[in-house]
Amino acid sequence: MKNIQIDDTLGIPKYRQIINSIYQGIINGNLKVGDKIPSLNQICHEFDLSRDTVMVAFNELKAKGIINSIPGKGYYINSTEVNVDQRIFLLFDELNAFKEDLYTSFLNSLDIKSNVDIYFHHFNFQVFKDLIMEAAGNYTSYVIMPATFDFTADILSVLPRENVYILDRKKADLEDYPVVYQDFEADVYAALDSGKDLLQKYKKLVMVFPGGKEPEGRMIGFKKYCEEHEINYEIVRSLINRPIEKGEAYFVPSDRNLVRLVKMATENKFTLGVDFGIVSFNDTMLKEVVAGGITTISTDFNLMGQTLAQMVSERSKAQTSNPATLIRRNSL
Repeated sequence: MKNIQIDDTLGIPKYRQIINSIYQGIINGNLKVGDKIPSLNQICHEFDLSRDTVMVAFNELKAKGIINSIPGKGYYINSTEVNVDQRIFLLFDELNAFKEDLYTSFLNSLDIKSNVDIYFHHFNFQVFKDLIMEAAGNYTSYVIMPATFDFTADILSVLPRENVYILDRKKADLEDYPVVYQDFEADVYAALDSGKDLLQKYKKLVMVFPGGKEPEGRMIGFKKYCEEHEINYEIVRSLINRPIEKGEAYFVPSDRNLVRLVKMATENKFTLGVDFGIVSFNDTMLKEVVAGGITTISTDFNLMGQTLAQMVSERSKAQTSNPATLIRRNSL
């Protein structure tokens, strides 16, 4: 018990004195990674404290990664990084070039006393559930990207609601959570309208929408704009066995299909932006140079990372739509 000091004469809450004692033990070198600390019952008995008081201290130490618990054995020192104020659980669907921009922006916008652990569920619902269950109670903040999953409120209920932030998609069953999201339907509609001077030279607009992990709002916004403006359009699921024609402009959420279209245009000797148009989604540095520049409809992922960091740091409860624009390049 030598590392736990409680003084009844101090005007400091007892749970905070427990936390400070552990911190001081680490700073002094008396506590190292792997060392066992007194149990909840031992501290309660020694200092005549309630279990709730001690548990508040242990939960905060656990959330900051300072201690961890081993069932049946007790609590141990897990980290000596006592200068960390925030320990953040970040759950992405997958890592790609634009998510890397988002992640880097988020990290760079946090203060130096924040640590981030990043995980990926790869659109696997069981992995999504397991990662959240394992993370519960171990972090000060939780950033969750539900992606295509609906009805996840029950899973997220194991996390402290006031410390959870939703990223990228606004979900009906998570409407009470703070979120930074893309309004895919409105973004596509607005982007098409801003590029109508470029689109008018094409006889037909085609969206390649395979479904699956792609946001359905993009397809809905595309269809809505074309119908309201009486534009000849088509929505297809695949490019397999589909010839392309002059005068068509293709909208492709998938980068794999983007590469296929560029190759097909080259094989047909079509000049991009003249004979044939391509619009991709989610801008990256590579799209600035591929085939002389690929036009994109993209949200600002750097801004999304900055907004998310500010929200987490300030404990904001805002629900913020991250803006998207049509970025004009040679392919349209």
